[in-house]
Amino acid sequence: MNDSEQIGFDNDKYLQEQTAAILERVSRFNDKLYLEFGGKILYDYHAARVLPGFDPNVKMRLLQLLKDKIEVIMCIHAGDIERNKIRADFGITYDKDAIKSIDDLKWYGIHVAGVVITRYKNQPAATAFKNKLELKGIKVYLHYPTKGYPADVETIVSDEGYGANEYIKTEKPIVVVTGPGPGSGKLATCLCNLYHEHKQGIKAGYAKFETFPVWDLPLNHMVNTAYEAATADLRDVNMIDTHHLKAYGKEVVNYNRDIEAFNLLRRILEKITGGESMYRSPTDMGVNRISSGIINDSIIKEASFQEIIRRYFKSASEYAMGLSDKGTLTRSHEIMKKVGAKEEDRKVVLPARNAAIEAEKTGKGYGGIYCGSAIELHDGTIITGKNSPLLHASSALLLNAAKHLAGLPDTMILLPESIIDSVTHLKKEILNLKKVSLDVEETLIALAISATTNPAAQMALEKLTELRGCEMHSTHIPTAGDEAGLRKLKVNLTCDPEFSSKRLFISE
Repeated sequence: MNDSEQIGFDNDKYLQEQTAAILERVSRFNDKLYLEFGGKILYDYHAARVLPGFDPNVKMRLLQLLKDKIEVIMCIHAGDIERNKIRADFGITYDKDAIKSIDDLKWYGIHVAGVVITRYKNQPAATAFKNKLELKGIKVYLHYPTKGYPADVETIVSDEGYGANEYIKTEKPIVVVTGPGPGSGKLATCLCNLYHEHKQGIKAGYAKFETFPVWDLPLNHMVNTAYEAATADLRDVNMIDTHHLKAYGKEVVNYNRDIEAFNLLRRILEKITGGESMYRSPTDMGVNRISSGIINDSIIKEASFQEIIRRYFKSASEYAMGLSDKGTLTRSHEIMKKVGAKEEDRKVVLPARNAAIEAEKTGKGYGGIYCGSAIELHDGTIITGKNSPLLHASSALLLNAAKHLAGLPDTMILLPESIIDSVTHLKKEILNLKKVSLDVEETLIALAISATTNPAAQMALEKLTELRGCEMHSTHIPTAGDEAGLRKLKVNLTCDPEFSSKRLFISE
C-alpha cells in the first residue's frame, strides 16, 4: 500500500487482541485446542481489499507469535482434487495450493503435522496426490465419508463413524486445521481427532477462527455484505445468530450454514466429550477479533462497496466462461441492488469502455474486435489503453501507465521495432499462431529485453511495482497470457463478460 493511500485497519492492534483471545480459549481446554481456520492463512487478498491497511499475511504473523505452541493439519477434499478446482487469485489448482501452503508454512517456521485427504473414495487423482506427498516425506491421512452423517449422532460419534478415520498425532497445544478453500473437511477433521483424543482421556477442545462475517459489526455493515458477495457461489446469507440472541439477549452476526448446523454440532461435541458443551451459540465457538483492528469505518465501508462490484463482474465473467451457474450471477446481482451499486460506480469501468469506443472509431482494433482497458493509479490518475494489431489493450495500458509513472512522454517508443518484429515472426511463422499481437506476459518480457539497451525502457520497467493494488478494468475477458501477467503485477482486475475473439476456442 502506498503512503498516499488512506488506511482503515491497524494490524498491530489486531494482532495483540487476537493472540490474547486464542490463548484464553486454549486455557479453557486443558491446554489442547483444535482451531478450525476459515478463510486463508496466507495471501488473504479479500480481507486486504475490504480492510485497507490489512496485511494479507497478518494471520501468518499471528501464527509466528504463537509458533512454539502451534502445529498445522492441512485438509483437502478429494473431490476438489478430482475436479481440478482452481484458486482464482493464484490461478492454480487446490492440490498445488495445498503444496504451496505447506512450503510457505515451513518457510515461516510452522510445523505441518500432516495432510488429510477428506471424503476419500479411491479417486485416482487423490491417490496420485497422496503418493506424490508421501514421496516428498509428508505424512498423509485418508478420511472417508462419515457413516451416519448428518442425522445419526450415535453412529457418527462411534468407532464406525469418526473412529474409522486414522488418528492424526500432534504434540503442540494448538492444532490449526486449515485447507485451500471452503468444503475442505476442516470441521470433520477437528471432530475426528477430538473423538480420538477423548477416547485416550485427553480433554481437548474445539474453536473456530473465521474472519468473515464479522460477528460484532451490524448485520448489514458493508464488510459483511461484501462477504456475501464473495460467497455468492455458496449462497451464504448473513443472519442474526438466533442461538446467541436467545442465550444472551444480544444481537450478533453469523451466517446461515453455521446457524443451521449448530444444534447438530453441539450434540456431536457433547457426545464426544461426555458432558454439556460450554458453547451456547455458533458465535460462542469463534475467536475472531478482526473488528479490533478497524480504525476508520468510512474507509472500510467504501472499500467493501467496491469489492461488491468487483465480485459482480467476476461472477458475470465466470458465467460467460461456463465456470459458474446462473444462480451465482443472480445472487451477485441481488447484492449489488441491495447496496445500490452500479457497474459505473467502479471508476475504471467507463474509461475502459470509452477506450474501446475510441479504438472502434479509429479502426485500430484487431480482427474486428475493439478492446479497451483502464487503470486507476494510486494518486487517482486514470490511464487507458486500447488494442491494436501489435498489442492487446492491457499491454498498451501497462506501457502507457509505466511511461506516465516514469515521467516519459506519451509518444516515446519503449519497444523497438526489431523486438516486436522478432516476437511477431516467432508467433506467426514458427509457432503458427493466428493472433500475433502481444499479450501482457509477452509485453513484459519484451520490455525487459528492451531495458538492456534503452534507459527509458529501464525507467518504465522499474515503475511497474507501483501498479500493485491498483484498480483495473477491461472491456473483454483477458486471455491466459494477459491474466497471468496481470496477476503477477497484483492489480485488481475486473472485466466485462465479453470475449476478445469471435472464435469459440481461445488459447492465445
